Amino acid sequence: MQSVLAVIDLDIIRNNAKKIARVARRPLYAVVKDDAYGHGAAEVAHALEGTVAGFAVSLVDEGAALRAAGITKEILVLTPPLSKEEVFRISAYRLTASLNSFHTLHLLAGEGCGAHIVVNTGMNRYGVRPVRVASLCRAAAREGIAVTGVYSHLYAAQDSGARNAQTERFAVAQACVKQFFPHATAHLSATGGTLAGDSFDAVRVGIALYGYLPEGFCGVGVRPAMKVYATVAECRAPFGEGAGYQRAEEHYRRLHTLRVGYGDGFFRSGGLGVGKLCMDACIREGDARVGRRSLILDDAEKYAKEHGTTAYEVLVNVGRKAQKKYRGSSIVLCQT
Repeated sequence: MQSVLAVIDLDIIRNNAKKIARVARRPLYAVVKDDAYGHGAAEVAHALEGTVAGFAVSLVDEGAALRAAGITKEILVLTPPLSKEEVFRISAYRLTASLNSFHTLHLLAGEGCGAHIVVNTGMNRYGVRPVRVASLCRAAAREGIAVTGVYSHLYAAQDSGARNAQTERFAVAQACVKQFFPHATAHLSATGGTLAGDSFDAVRVGIALYGYLPEGFCGVGVRPAMKVYATVAECRAPFGEGAGYQRAEEHYRRLHTLRVGYGDGFFRSGGLGVGKLCMDACIREGDARVGRRSLILDDAEKYAKEHGTTAYEVLVNVGRKAQKKYRGSSIVLCQT
């Protein structure tokens, strides 16, 4: 009862995916890394499995958990493997590896893993340089690695100059990959690049699924899928001079305490009530019934802007610890 409660509408997530699919006009990989941006990876994946071509996660553990939950479509692991143990698990769980270097190629050789080649087109996170793509493809073909895709990532999709430069580099690289692996799926764009107009085989959509858009983009009509509630733990007439960890800035007639704090993924600097948050409590002005659930977050973007960050960070941090309750056209599930 006293845990922060995140109510997640799976119908909204499905509808968001359909809206993006209409814009993209090509297959979607749903990005469900970091527990689907705090929304619950298994539940989101089940809701989307009939809508998307596959899924993308960050870690092997995340992919394995989706397989254990019954997800059958392709799952791409975006972080390249660093050990044979990870490669064994990729193979055992029928995941798709990211092939970013000759070191990774040697790990994958002989293990029966499918892979997507990662090309570094300028973000400098992961990927082989474009000039080495042909050599990597040649070696992958020699080792019998099944390359089923090729991808990169835009570092500033809202910047047309940066986007165009990366798109040109990727176009050359993916054409090279297809000389060796003709059926490889090429995908460059996440949400921003998709909205900017993508010309490759598929797109990887993350934040739009959950109702938000990257900086510089608007007008698609996606809706936030998560609302967050906290329990009223006490209500009182103020006594003394304080309001949490600071002196009260004004005279309050009534204050109440919500059972939520920075330990639940919110920012200590406030924005939820009066003054700074405690680790596990927040003070608000006014009357409230003890034991009642109070809405504290339904717009992660607005809250993020108040704290100089992004909706991505807010959703992941808040969703990590919250109890989750799922709503949809035919389900109401609770996750504790």
